Amino acid sequence: MSYPLETQNSLFQQSLNTISLIASYLKVPIYLSSGIAALLSTTLYLKQKTLIYPSNVPSDARSEVLRPSRYDLHDYEEIRIPTTDSESLHAFYIRAPDRSRIPKNITVIMFHGNAGNIGHRLPIAKMLVQNMGYHVLMVEYRGYGLSTGSPDEVGLMKDAEAAYLYIRQRADLVSHNIIIYGQSIGGAVSIQLTAKFQDDIRLNGLILENTFLSMRKLIPSIIPSARYLTPLCHQIWDTENFIPKIRKIPILFLSGLKDEIVPPNHMRQLYEISQAISKVWKPLPNGDHNTSVLEEGYFESIENFIQNLEPRTREQHDEVKSWETHS
Repeated sequence: MSYPLETQNSLFQQSLNTISLIASYLKVPIYLSSGIAALLSTTLYLKQKTLIYPSNVPSDARSEVLRPSRYDLHDYEEIRIPTTDSESLHAFYIRAPDRSRIPKNITVIMFHGNAGNIGHRLPIAKMLVQNMGYHVLMVEYRGYGLSTGSPDEVGLMKDAEAAYLYIRQRADLVSHNIIIYGQSIGGAVSIQLTAKFQDDIRLNGLILENTFLSMRKLIPSIIPSARYLTPLCHQIWDTENFIPKIRKIPILFLSGLKDEIVPPNHMRQLYEISQAISKVWKPLPNGDHNTSVLEEGYFESIENFIQNLEPRTREQHDEVKSWETHS
């Protein structure tokens, strides 16, 4: 199915101001003078959680969360998902329109980037739900939006596992296959989650957008003067170590080639070291870090990827297939 750029841009226009604000916040360190950057680098260890998890950006992100109905998505549940360490995660489960002639028993679990909240990503969910016919779980990390707690790497992984098991254990979703979809730091979350649950035959695919090799390798790109302090970074997100462990799940790599936050070569290296049973490389020539979703071919690539997934069996072969698209 083709999604004209006019349709996509109209859909996302309602949230572009927020995306721009988030992008501006994330770009700040890049344009700082070396003197200020040096000062910032001294706070890398003490304040790194604040830098890595800016859950208060924009300023009302912890109190104002748009509901799916704002985007004409009316068949949804607003739910709370408990974690193993007693946090409570705010989430939306959005059902696709009833299209009995073409049943799509697929739930996509979305993990967003490091700023804003799930409400800011509703336009993406709308494309998945209304245009493609997939059900979507949008889950909020601890310390973000209306969820309890404070974010860190260990906690976010507990959140991801809680979300996955929530879908896995719902009786009414027993026939649903699962797709995991992560953007930026959400991609790092998704990779670790997929590596852990890849033996679950209901887990069918992984979608990654603009994800980094590791936090320690990303920091020098954002704050060059902090490159000598990267060993002090305790929020490691060692994505490059986890992705080769994923062998049984197909992966789609969506890479904005004008990404100003995560160098595009991070995504390319993740693709190259991936040992997935199949993998697809989709470059987005004009895509930057936060607006790659607006690029032509973004949603078509997602739909083609999911449509081409085959039902899993308990016996998985070891052959690794790969192909690239150049559009």
